[in-house]
Amino acid sequence: MIKLNKQEIIGISAGAFIILGCFILLKIDFINAKVFTFFLGIAFVIAVMPFFIRLLAESKIEKEKDYMFLEFIRDLVEGVKSGTPISKSIINIKNKDYGVLSLHVQKLANQISVGIPVREALNIFGKETGSSVINRSISLIKEAERSGGKIEAILESVAFSVSQIEKLKKERKAAIYNLSVQGYIIFLIFIVIILVMQFKILPITANLNVGFNSDMKDVSINGAGMTLKNFDINSIANSFLFLLMTQGLFAGLVIGKIAEGSIKAGIKHSIILIVLAFLISTGAQAIFG
Repeated sequence: MIKLNKQEIIGISAGAFIILGCFILLKIDFINAKVFTFFLGIAFVIAVMPFFIRLLAESKIEKEKDYMFLEFIRDLVEGVKSGTPISKSIINIKNKDYGVLSLHVQKLANQISVGIPVREALNIFGKETGSSVINRSISLIKEAERSGGKIEAILESVAFSVSQIEKLKKERKAAIYNLSVQGYIIFLIFIVIILVMQFKILPITANLNVGFNSDMKDVSINGAGMTLKNFDINSIANSFLFLLMTQGLFAGLVIGKIAEGSIKAGIKHSIILIVLAFLISTGAQAIFG
């Protein structure tokens, strides 16, 4: 069961209040259906925004854990190099500041202090952090501790590996940044093209439809496998909206996969693009429709 914090409850309540108010205004004919749809999108954004902020915060925490784990490993290497066993080294550095990783390090040290084997404590540490980088590194440390080899060499190797991973992540993010920006720009251009089709081309087509119906007595054109009768611009406009939102969903996932190497990271981009598509499309319909 998902636990809601205070901000999320306020966001949902505010969104519901806006929807209720707009529904009342729609019933008394103060606003039309298109304006109602636009404010429905605003209400959705307000309701979802706290969840989106929490998603960004969790992503930031995960990145910080990987970075602070590198600091933890470096301190651990220094302790082991001085001749201190790995278990004692962990206990010695438990009070150092490792940011979001501090509580996990303290819990790891406390478990070792009460007699829990180092391998088991490290396994719990890796699972609780939820980081794939940390879990891979912990696996190497556990094997080194079990085999009784030169654990300081293994720890140095782990520290170097984590350092290289963080370096590659930063380099990839810098290299892919322009592609991510281009993805957003291309999507915005796509929205503009759809809006031009919706508000410029479709009305011209509808006028042609009226001319055909008046001159040809509602005769269908079947040679091309289509008909001009019952031409509904609104239904096509709705189809355009669904097209934009679908495009936003998958474009966001692709941007996240390219920029950060994770489909999960693309969820935030998808949310941004879907919201942009909905608000721009419904806002344009409310103003120009």
